[in-house]
Amino acid sequence: MKQTIFEMEEYAKEKNVPIIEKESIAYIMKFIKMNNIKNILEIGSAIGYSAILMASSSSDVKVTTIERDEVRYMECLKNVKKCNLEKEINVVFQDALEVNLSGVTYDLIFIDAAKGQYKKFFEKFKYFLSPNGVIITDNLKFHGYVGKKDTIESKNLRGIVDKIENYIEFLRANDEFDTEFIDVGDGISVSSRKTK
Repeated sequence: MKQTIFEMEEYAKEKNVPIIEKESIAYIMKFIKMNNIKNILEIGSAIGYSAILMASSSSDVKVTTIERDEVRYMECLKNVKKCNLEKEINVVFQDALEVNLSGVTYDLIFIDAAKGQYKKFFEKFKYFLSPNGVIITDNLKFHGYVGKKDTIESKNLRGIVDKIENYIEFLRANDEFDTEFIDVGDGISVSSRKTK
């Protein structure tokens, strides 16, 4: 397992695949253990790095992870198999916004896919959150660009940062959820339903 994780980190570096920062996944793994989380939905598998680490944080954790890029999906399947986690991790090849779920709830929904779609993901999947569940979102600092839009020359990059900043505002102003912003790794948020 350790060897596979190391190989995945190397592969991600080499092929320029964005994977979660070590501090962030360490925080999430600890969170899973402390909050007795059993059922996880991940939006954006990439090569399976975070799914594998989340599934291995406790012996009875199940992860469903969704990936729309075929190359990454195949790589993810391969890595899950290498780690013998096929029973714990279900990899779905589809665009998350087109996935139909029914009759399932998750203790943790982890959003780490197309940054411009964060709000849509949040709005769609909040209905599948168990009553005390949380939604965790990664990359809210976006490599330090968030809050520093004036310094960005690329129009594309500015557009992404814009969307992340709007998402942060959406979380702050949300009537339904309380969100804590954690300054770890590339910046994560933890959103839980407001208690009535």
